[in-house]
Amino acid sequence: MLTQELLVDIHVLSQQGLGIRAIAKKLQLSRNTVRRYLRDMTKTPTYPSRPSRTSKLDPFKAYLRERIEAAKPDWIPSTVLLREVQAQGYQGKDGILKIYIRAFKQHSKEPVVRFETPPGQQLQVDFTTISRGRHKLKALVATMGYSRASYVCFSERERQEDWLAGIQAALHYFGGVPNEILFDNAKCIMIERDA
Repeated sequence: MLTQELLVDIHVLSQQGLGIRAIAKKLQLSRNTVRRYLRDMTKTPTYPSRPSRTSKLDPFKAYLRERIEAAKPDWIPSTVLLREVQAQGYQGKDGILKIYIRAFKQHSKEPVVRFETPPGQQLQVDFTTISRGRHKLKALVATMGYSRASYVCFSERERQEDWLAGIQAALHYFGGVPNEILFDNAKCIMIERDA
C-alpha cells in the first residue's frame, strides 16, 4: 500500500536527481510504480473500499438488543448474554459480544454520595498492585476518612510485616492514631471476620 509519505518521498528523491531505478531500490517499490507517480504529479494512490465482513454475532444482534431493552433500567452482564446466545448456536467468543453491547450500556446519572466520618475517626488502609511490564510493585495506601489525605508507601511484597511497617509509617506521617482503622479482608491482617 502506497502511503502519502512514500508519494512525497518519490517526488523529493526525483527532485534531488535520483533516477527511477535508484528511487525504486531505495524505497523498495517497483519501477513501474515510481514511473507512474512521476509522470503525473497530481496522482494520488486510491484503493477500493473493502466490503464489510459479516460477524458471527450478526444473527444474534436483534435478540441482544431486545434483551437489553427489556431489562432496562437494570443491566444484564455479558456472561449471561453470552450463555443465552450460545444456547441459540452462537460460536464466537465473548470479546465480540462485549464490544457490541458496550454501546447500549447506560451510565448512572445519580451523583456519588461520599462516605464521610468525623475528624480523627477512621483511617482506611489497603494494598494495591502497580504493574509495569514484568515487574509488579505493591503500594500500601492509607487514607483518612474525613480529610481524604493519603499516605502511600511502596513494597515488593504484601506480607504482615509490610502491612505493619506501612501502617506505622502512615500514623507517624499523620501525627496521631485514629479511633479505628478500616481494612478489606486481607489474609495477612485479619485474625477473624466479623460479618
